[in-house]
Amino acid sequence: MASKKKQASSQAELEQPFVSHLIELRDRLLRAVMAIALVFLCLFPFANDLYTFLAAPLLRHMPANTSMIATEVASPFLTPFKLTLVLAIFAAAPVLLYQAWGFIAPGLYRRERVLVFPLLVSSTLLFYLGMAFAYYVVFPLVFGFFTSAAPEGVAVMTDIARYLDFVLKMFFAFGLAFEVPIATILLVWVGFTTPAQLAEKRPYIIVGVFVIGMLLTPPDVISQTLLAVPMWLLFEAGLLFSRLLMRYRQEHAHDPEDAAADGAGLKDGLETINVAAGAQPAGDNKYAWEDELHDGEDYRPLTQAEMDAELDRIEAEDAGEKKDG
Repeated sequence: MASKKKQASSQAELEQPFVSHLIELRDRLLRAVMAIALVFLCLFPFANDLYTFLAAPLLRHMPANTSMIATEVASPFLTPFKLTLVLAIFAAAPVLLYQAWGFIAPGLYRRERVLVFPLLVSSTLLFYLGMAFAYYVVFPLVFGFFTSAAPEGVAVMTDIARYLDFVLKMFFAFGLAFEVPIATILLVWVGFTTPAQLAEKRPYIIVGVFVIGMLLTPPDVISQTLLAVPMWLLFEAGLLFSRLLMRYRQEHAHDPEDAAADGAGLKDGLETINVAAGAQPAGDNKYAWEDELHDGEDYRPLTQAEMDAELDRIEAEDAGEKKDG
């Protein structure tokens, strides 16, 4: 009877943190949606002005006595509406970033928090920078080329919905392309590669960025080059920061404060698992392998022999508890 009560109590302790995490996730998602809705309501009265600003690079190069057109009945309303919604998501990105950080930060070690938050912020800023580069540098050149290349007798009159789709694709292409430094740093951070290996593969990476530029941009050399060259330069920047990251790791590899913080976090996690599994509280130190978690020391994984011996001991104890119960 006592064993059943103990199992029920352990199950309740296991489910409660999971439910609380779901509640927190729901609350943070609601805050994110409310932020997007609030920004959208503020921007919607200026939806037509925002579209005019977005279309300025094309309108500036269109021939005289021509204009953009709307080929669908609802396009004059739905196209500015879609643009405003996308801009609201982009504008609310700092709030979305804060909510995401607030949810994942408690589960990270201190040295991970030191790196993850700057990466989240810098990735957002780089995405904005990619969009600005596309609007102020790429669009004038691309639209100037397209309108001047029109055959004789063809009137350039672009549909507003098609133009918005094209512009958003370019924004996403350049925004993602400007995330190359973040991707480079993450690959080095997780141990997938090293800065030296990336430097050795530089010729292949240069060819790869031109291929990506060809796939993500319209079929013209100008936009392809304007995307590939910044990607290459950003890769070099990511390579530089990756080297700095490796140097930082080497300098803090045996930092007592980091080791103590990580050891304490790991110990708390293991104690939670033990309580959920029906073990004694961590203060009783029931499991022998918890003795390895001294403050200030790195965690050492068990060998296969130690793991087998520990599993045999746990099974024997469980069998004894069932017999006593």
